[in-house]
Order: sequence, then C-alpha cells, then structure tokens
Amino acid sequence: MPTENAQQLFDIAKKTAVKAGKVVLEIYDSGDFTSFQKDDDSPVTTADYRANEVIMDMLRKETPDIPIMSEETEISSLELRKTWTRYWLIDPIDGTQEFIARSGDFAVNIALIENNVPIMGVIYWPTGETLYSALKGHGAFKECPVENKQIYVRSLEAPNEDPLIIAISRRQPREKVISSLSEDRIYQTLPAGSCSLKACFIAEGKADVFLRFGVTGEWDTGASQCIVVEAGGKILAHDFAPLSYNSRTSVINPDFFIMGDQNVDWQNIVKCEFGNDNQPV
Repeated sequence: MPTENAQQLFDIAKKTAVKAGKVVLEIYDSGDFTSFQKDDDSPVTTADYRANEVIMDMLRKETPDIPIMSEETEISSLELRKTWTRYWLIDPIDGTQEFIARSGDFAVNIALIENNVPIMGVIYWPTGETLYSALKGHGAFKECPVENKQIYVRSLEAPNEDPLIIAISRRQPREKVISSLSEDRIYQTLPAGSCSLKACFIAEGKADVFLRFGVTGEWDTGASQCIVVEAGGKILAHDFAPLSYNSRTSVINPDFFIMGDQNVDWQNIVKCEFGNDNQPV
C-alpha cells in the first residue's frame, strides 16, 4: 500500500470511528435504545445497528472500492472473501454488555486487513473521549483531552520475577483466569470492560496480560491486534498459534490471550490447558 494512501485511509478510519462513537454516546446518554438477543445468545442493541449504519455509510462513501466485513451485517462467503486483498473489518460496538450495563467500557473498532493481516487499527472509547490507533510499522498512539502520545507495553525490570497485572473482565470469574496461569508468579488484577479496551490498556502499559475465554469474532481482535503489536506486544491463540483473518469459512476466533512485555517467558506463564479451539474450518 503506498504511504500516502495508507495515511489517507488511516485518517478516514479515525474520523469514522470518532463520528460513530459520538452517535453511540448520544444514545447511551439518552438511554433510548432497545436490546435484543442474537441467535448465538449474544446481545445487540439499536445503538449497535445505528453505529453500523454510520460506519458503513462513511466507509462506502470514502472508500467505495474496499469491501467491508462487520459483525452486524451478513458475512460474505469465503469464495468471495478470498478474492479480497484488503478490506475493512469493523465492530460497531465492542462491549455491548457493558453498554447495556452502563459501565461506560465499550468501544468502536475499525481495522484494515491486507493480505489477511491487520495493518491498521482504530479503537474509539466514547465515554473516555479516547482514540487508540496504529498503522503497521508506524507505532501505536493514544489521543484524549489530556494527552496525545505514542504508547508502549509495560517493560518489566525483572520480566520473569515481577508481579504481572492481569486485565480482567468484571463479568469473568477471577478464579478461572488465575487457574490458567502459572502458580509461580504474583498477580494483580485490573478490572475492565470490553475486549478491545483491555487490549488498549495492555498496549499503553496499564496491564500485562489478558486471557479471553468464549466465542469472539475476527472483528473483536483485528484493530486490537494492530495496536498491541505496534506497541510491542502480541495477540495469540490459546495454543500460541497466530490468529487468522479471512482464511476460513468461519470467522470465529479460538480462545486467545494478549501479552505485553515480550521478555516474559509467556510459554511458562500461560498454561497449555487454557482455552478451547472454537474455530470451525
């Protein structure tokens, strides 16, 4: 991708995420939304659908030649998708449960995938007025009313001895997470909301690791992966294999984890029993 084109697309993605986020925040503040259950029992709201409309409309107008995959639209067949050299991958609201519970911890996710790899990630946190973003090879950044800076994962003085900070869901049993980690380390916990915000907290050094159990889609990790990698971390499946994008009929992820400082011996921290392979072929 030519550099100028990449920067233009990056600006479009950031502008789109912020606009959708502001629409979502208006709905959130008003409390005027309706919730539904999807076929997989996950929640969705009229705010998700409205954010999806805003994002789809803007991206189609600004980048009509780039296909879009969204959690809230029908997924195209693999036969068609495998012809895409690049495409937008979006989650209109990551953390719908948090939106409904009114914790404020939800975000708008937009990624650009090129040759099945996330090369651009934008995550906007509406209630925090915070934009996290990354472009492959150019670092990860955080923009909010009080700061605008490049971000990095936390660097530990003693990578294999220092206590580790776990980003953990308020709705995830703490015991399940701790039991999936080595007993030889001391752990602290940082409660947080949506999956993508926990990824951003690792990218900016507030936490060191996050274990994700349960069903997620590729749209849950695309933007996060680019931001975390550019900040110096990694996202891997529970068996330490790379996550895949647009290469299978299913777009469901396996259980995965996000790790910060790469000097930590993560293979001895994250137990091999962690996770289930939710990925149909």
